[in-house]
Amino acid sequence: MAVPSPDSSRSPGPLRILVYSDNPRTREQVRLALGKRIHPELPELSYVEVATGPMVVRHMDEGGFDLAILDGEAAPVGGMGIAKQLKDEVEDCPPVLVLTGRPDDAWLARWSRAEAAVPHPIDPIRLGDAVVSLLRAAV
Repeated sequence: MAVPSPDSSRSPGPLRILVYSDNPRTREQVRLALGKRIHPELPELSYVEVATGPMVVRHMDEGGFDLAILDGEAAPVGGMGIAKQLKDEVEDCPPVLVLTGRPDDAWLARWSRAEAAVPHPIDPIRLGDAVVSLLRAAV
């Protein structure tokens, strides 16, 4: 995996979020839960939706993302394994939030080195709070 050298300066454009799930409905739920602007103190959000593990790696290698939201229940490549790979291989990897199958799977998200975990089914308030926290720290 190539290691990008991201530009450390924050442009005034939208925050870029990569959303990975093999399920288009899950990707849609994430987008609808977060909307275009999640908090008045943060820039607008833009999304890149990805349905396969190799495309996640490709996009993250290219850089330019402020956050990655990965579905831990995706198949055949789960988001927790991808999160671990990204954290191990991508220099200056952006924060990663993993969607887990259930609250008891939070320990797996910690193993993956994800900064946050939110269980399915997606709760817009819980997801929004986690994303705001991660983006504020990253911006």
